[in-house]
Amino acid sequence: MNNLRGSLLMVAAMAAFSLEDLFIKSATTSLPLGQVLILFGLGGMIVFMILTARRGEVLLHPAILSRPIILRSICEVTGRICFTLALALTPLSSASAILQATPLIVIIGAVIFFGETVGWRRWLAILIGLGGVLLILRPGLSGFEPASLFAVLGTLGFAGRDLATRAAPQSMSNMQLGVWGFFMLVVAGCLMLNWTGGIIWPGANNLLQIAGAIIFGVIAYNALTIAMRSGEISVVAPFRYTRLVFAMVLGVVIFAERPDSLTLLCSAIVVGCGLYSVFRERRLQQTATS
Repeated sequence: MNNLRGSLLMVAAMAAFSLEDLFIKSATTSLPLGQVLILFGLGGMIVFMILTARRGEVLLHPAILSRPIILRSICEVTGRICFTLALALTPLSSASAILQATPLIVIIGAVIFFGETVGWRRWLAILIGLGGVLLILRPGLSGFEPASLFAVLGTLGFAGRDLATRAAPQSMSNMQLGVWGFFMLVVAGCLMLNWTGGIIWPGANNLLQIAGAIIFGVIAYNALTIAMRSGEISVVAPFRYTRLVFAMVLGVVIFAERPDSLTLLCSAIVVGCGLYSVFRERRLQQTATS
């Protein structure tokens, strides 16, 4: 049940993250990237601070100075800066597709750092899913944009964050992790503003975009944190692939994109591989208990 719960929460997180990406991408068309991250981080941090206070928990948990949390913070800043740049400089569908390499990196990390065991069938399913992502990016070298490297660096940062989340002290609640995580977005935004410079007074439309990003970002962050602390990483992580499907749907609805048949087929393969990982795990559990 922990694996099923974690998998469903991961799907919910990916849906919310896709909507968050949409609002952030829209906001960056008229506001500096650093400013968007600062406003987004402040909003999310305030929401999690309120939720933390309502639970009677301290805002600054002593564990924020532990090695997993420090590593998580570094990965959060790296992932957010790089992926926000990718969202601003490359198509939403392209950045989201590159991000789908995260589950493979996370599972490799789970095997190395947490000693999880992954059978060859699930490894094969994960690799096939990754192959589906690469086929979606089939424009190849001729269509590859150098700015897409930001998405690659963002992927590495997010994978490190997820692994560090699993290693985070259990004494820290999901709300407390949320406060610290969104605070690091403010840090990332300040670093970007120091590099790019300039602050623009946001208009009403900008504030609505930031508000939308905050709402879905808080939902996504909380669901992701719970998912990564539930069940096995090797089972839950592959459901990150569903983010690609949600991004494609938004591309069709919002940007009038028209994915071809190969793209749709590869997306089905990606989702199918994630589903197989869970069904395979449940079958192994049933066999072990019978």
